[in-house]
Amino acid sequence: MTSYFTDKRLEAIFRKIEREKRLNFDDGMALYETTDLIGLGHLADTDRRRRHGDRAYWVYNQHLNYTNVCANRCQFCAFARDAGEDGAYTFSIADIEKQLTARIDEPVRELHVVGGINPALPFDYYLDMIKTIKAIRPGVTVKAFTAVEIDNLAAIAGRTHEETIAELKTAGLEMMPGGGAEVMSRRVHQKLFHRKIDHERWLDVMKIAHKSGIITNATMLYGHIETLAERVHHLLTLRELQDETGGFSAFIPLAFHSAHTRLPHLPATTAYDDLKNIAVARLLLDNIDHIKAYWVMIGEKLAQVALAFGADDLDGTIIEEKITHMAGARSARGLTRSDMTRMITTAGFTPVQRDSFYHPVKESAPLP
Repeated sequence: MTSYFTDKRLEAIFRKIEREKRLNFDDGMALYETTDLIGLGHLADTDRRRRHGDRAYWVYNQHLNYTNVCANRCQFCAFARDAGEDGAYTFSIADIEKQLTARIDEPVRELHVVGGINPALPFDYYLDMIKTIKAIRPGVTVKAFTAVEIDNLAAIAGRTHEETIAELKTAGLEMMPGGGAEVMSRRVHQKLFHRKIDHERWLDVMKIAHKSGIITNATMLYGHIETLAERVHHLLTLRELQDETGGFSAFIPLAFHSAHTRLPHLPATTAYDDLKNIAVARLLLDNIDHIKAYWVMIGEKLAQVALAFGADDLDGTIIEEKITHMAGARSARGLTRSDMTRMITTAGFTPVQRDSFYHPVKESAPLP
């Protein structure tokens, strides 16, 4: 095994993994600093195959971005608008009904629902939105609202986080996405998204969600002004909360896209860095079972390669993604079931269609 490594630090890390010793901060820094990408990938792939064999997961999902009006106006966001600004929108409940019924014949299993922090929307709007989704698609899993949105909903409802999540659960909320923490660094928070809740509050909301029986994802936005040390700190902080609650289902590294943001001078992430973030996450997050290669952000072809660098999930069909594409993403706005299975099989893996909780599901109709 050690013959795979040109970096001696990876040999030492491999020996720790063999002895089932948990990797620490210094190990994380070595993984990020190494130029031995193939050796790093081999370590991550070994761990990935130990967990999942040659299986690679995907879900038939649909995105619903109900508003882009947002009071936070983060520096890295191309999606947000002020109320009344050109391009600003907010879907009415009737609009949401139309979006759902337009694809009612498709076997969607998950609704991914996120939006801006819109001061004009009352708490009842969010309850009505979830109830509408469940009425139109009773079998779909509603994965909705980041911790940032939950914190806002609690404020406008005048309720605690626990009470807010309980009421949303009664309406039909079953899972939460993992966005909003970006990178857990006070320095980056102050520079790029100071109006948004800080990472300590994000962690508190996630802890409450987990203890309320809501499974969530976790993310990290990378490729802007963060340091490697801040990336490692972020991953280890997620690992610490997972030790306590076990509520994170999957981790998704999110590659920053700078077009149309307030940081247009920053270059795009490289394929080298994209693969490295997936591999490092697989090795440091030993208690989170699934690592996603989010093809929307890194492209379909690189997502295929990422399956050999620690990722075991390509997310899903994603009908129709807005947030990353408004920041200049060149990937498709959605893929078919045939696209998903072809991406996985041609990369040498076995596709497994799943539900939101990684239970395998059978196709209800032939692939288009």
